[in-house]
Amino acid sequence: MQANKPRTVLVTGAAKRLGREIALHFGKAGWNVVVHYGHSATEAEHTAKEICNLGSSAIALQANLMDESQVKSLFKKGVNHFGRIDCLINSAAIFEYDRPSQSNQVVSQKVLIEHIHTNLTAPVLLAQEMYQHIKTFEKSNDDFIPVTIQLLDQKLINLNPDYFSYTLSKSALLTATEMMALDFAPYLRSVGLAPGITLPSGDQTQAQFETAHRITPMGYSSSPSDIAHAALFIANARAITGTTLYVDGGQHLLSSDRDVMFKIK
Repeated sequence: MQANKPRTVLVTGAAKRLGREIALHFGKAGWNVVVHYGHSATEAEHTAKEICNLGSSAIALQANLMDESQVKSLFKKGVNHFGRIDCLINSAAIFEYDRPSQSNQVVSQKVLIEHIHTNLTAPVLLAQEMYQHIKTFEKSNDDFIPVTIQLLDQKLINLNPDYFSYTLSKSALLTATEMMALDFAPYLRSVGLAPGITLPSGDQTQAQFETAHRITPMGYSSSPSDIAHAALFIANARAITGTTLYVDGGQHLLSSDRDVMFKIK
């Protein structure tokens, strides 16, 4: 890649919330951005427009991450538009409550499969597409090595049975991250990025979120800006692969038998 040519990042789930923050941060840093969305077309177009207003280039692309053909097409469309993708950030995820012991919210095949397709299968398929794409280029002499970044979760260090299907899918993605680092080297890096409680989720009130956000050794967990800065750091840190960066104010150091959301209700 020419030294003066902008790099390109594909961010899944970039229309809203954490994915949007990451996409904007890369845009501010001068990257081209592929803004993926599932159903939030208006928000995705708005995010892409904001990035363009920053002086970078962006395109919003729709794909259902539970459809293999659409997942593969998403990557190809991004490549066709920008010519190359240098960083893939799998931010999109399903986060629905279930737990095997809860009679009214038990694990079902439908919910489990939905979590697996979106949170595990799609990231692996996209990473696989990126590896095949990157291998078509000669290795650059600069200090940049392409990377795929998987958004994980601090709770993987201290497991609890809340959000069972979600946790199971993210645990598998953590393992896949390490396996892909071995399989894709030396062409493509594979890194995990694990936030703490970063944004209100589900029926959580703002007050409950703020209380939960303080249950860490540092007295605060991660902000969307923290995660976006960490993602850009990983993208540019060529020696990081096969590991996970926990950005959570030390939340993962505190063991808990329940998800932190239930500690303050």
